[in-house]
Amino acid sequence: MTKVLLLQILAALLHFTVEIQAGPMGSIVSIPLEKTTPQSSSTDFIPSVVVHQQHANRGIRRLAHMKGEADPPEHDLWGRISVRLAGLPESSQFMHKLMNKAGLFSDHRSERRHGHAASLSSRLSPRSTQKNNLTAPTYPNTLSLDIQSNDNGYMAKFAIGTPPRTFSLLMDSGSADFWVAGEGCQGNDGKRCGNHTFLGNNTSSTFKDLRRAWSIEYNTGTVSGTVAQDDISVASLHLEDFNFGVARKESSEFTGNGILFDGIAGVAKSIASKQKTPTLMEALHKSGTIKNSIVSFKIPRAADNKPNGEMTLGGMNPARYKASSMATVKNVNKFGFWETPISQVKIDGKPTGWTNRTGVLDTGTALLIAPREDVDAIHSQVPGAKKIDGSWAVPCKTNASISLTFGSIDFPINPRDLAFIPFYDDEPDGDCWSGISIGTVGPFNLPTTWLLGDTFLKNVYHSLNADEGKDEITFAKLK
Repeated sequence: MTKVLLLQILAALLHFTVEIQAGPMGSIVSIPLEKTTPQSSSTDFIPSVVVHQQHANRGIRRLAHMKGEADPPEHDLWGRISVRLAGLPESSQFMHKLMNKAGLFSDHRSERRHGHAASLSSRLSPRSTQKNNLTAPTYPNTLSLDIQSNDNGYMAKFAIGTPPRTFSLLMDSGSADFWVAGEGCQGNDGKRCGNHTFLGNNTSSTFKDLRRAWSIEYNTGTVSGTVAQDDISVASLHLEDFNFGVARKESSEFTGNGILFDGIAGVAKSIASKQKTPTLMEALHKSGTIKNSIVSFKIPRAADNKPNGEMTLGGMNPARYKASSMATVKNVNKFGFWETPISQVKIDGKPTGWTNRTGVLDTGTALLIAPREDVDAIHSQVPGAKKIDGSWAVPCKTNASISLTFGSIDFPINPRDLAFIPFYDDEPDGDCWSGISIGTVGPFNLPTTWLLGDTFLKNVYHSLNADEGKDEITFAKLK
């Protein structure tokens, strides 16, 4: 009776709009997804060319991780940013603020572009995410830049413990572990882990610390702690004695008050788990709480101005997709992530002839990342596209039609998603950096592997099925 009452209280607290379908072994529930938003900082004037490369670097790192390849060298990623910085005019807002900050603006007015670029690179230093600390700038009053973007992702709300408390968790297809910050959590600076919700014996009467050490290194930082056990609820689903991680130490990428999430819920398969525990989906399925070990996503598009992002546990929400457009394909990734063959790529309805590409799905990357030859070939057929310092730009109002085929179904990319970010905020009808960017990983550069981030995923309903004997991905067109 007490647990029923707690669940009723929980439902009232979370204000979820939940759709439930009865199943023979359990339920299918859909819960809202909230986009993480960029944080303001002293470097808000960083130009779009850098923001675009930061997103590309993030995608390259995540692709390496999900293909079992070594992390790209930090100097290589920083070099990509430096090359693009070299093309900035000295009159840009970024250059003006940089030179004024360093007290050197007047000394460099007459420098030629390449000489100016050399002096610029000595006045900027990368923020190291690989080693999880801030690399001190080598020149006084210089600016630190993140090598990659850290603000892309989608959050959902979970209730954990007794009494249940609400945790905002980042849903991550690039990991398999579920964790939240624990009571007494410390950052690598020795301070408290920010203004977040914490879990432990003081806040939950059903909490059990199993005292089994656990740690994970993300592209954006590290977390370590112990495996614990507690009750968890999401929408109408309730799971008792779920094993998951409780963070005792977090690197600075997770501890700031501006970080909107309290932990991460990985939706990869348990073979990729660092905790060596069943994933949330597997645990819900094994307990009979849901019929199938399936998680499905409808990714929101900010330009639509609709909070219609959604995650469905246990199946697919038929209200979100066109049943006649479903294409179910095998997962071919060997490392516990989600990857599928791309049957064909079409530009303006014309097949490219590429039939040996695969796409790794990633809800944590904004761009579509592909090998240079493919990216160049695509943009060569986009009217008005231009290559600048090794990266592609397209008209912000492009009508180019690019589609990926899975099975026999074509899934087009909305032209709005091809135009990723304007060169200048006050010129939305000018040129934009492309949502399709160049990137390869591994000793042989994986010339046929693409990373399918938001540029593509915002245009489809996609479902990940980890049921035994299934291991498949379903795409469908959105309603």
